[in-house]
Amino acid sequence: MVILGVWNVSGRYLGRFIGINLTSNAYIEAQWYIFDLIFLLGAGYTLKQNEHVRVDVFYSSWPPRRKALADLLGTVLFLIPFCLMVIFFSWDTVLASWQILETSPDPDGLPRYPIKTMIIVSFVLLIFQGISQVIKNLAILQGRLEPQEENHDTGL
Repeated sequence: MVILGVWNVSGRYLGRFIGINLTSNAYIEAQWYIFDLIFLLGAGYTLKQNEHVRVDVFYSSWPPRRKALADLLGTVLFLIPFCLMVIFFSWDTVLASWQILETSPDPDGLPRYPIKTMIIVSFVLLIFQGISQVIKNLAILQGRLEPQEENHDTGL
């Protein structure tokens, strides 16, 4: 993504200087698509690593079982319903995009339907990771699993 970004900027100015088009809308859109994939597919992984942003004014001082209960309730009451809503409300848009094999309106643009599909794929994966979190937190609450020590050391 960074390489494409650098090329898009430098190619634009270098191309103007030498009088040849060195970049295209496809490169610009490819950069956007890679960013989308990193963001969308990284959500489940970030949840697995317990690295999502949270306001932990109280949470950080709670004992492991209370944290597990908070995480369980947050996953069941907020995460999974939100993911289901995103899938429900994006389904028709993604389906319509596939039906017409939607492409970018820009010259040399990329197809839009594959990247729109990743919205649904990513939220399904996030639901799967949420279910895994529910199972883990239930096991902690039942005393079947010892909570793992959180290590947020950034090395600084």
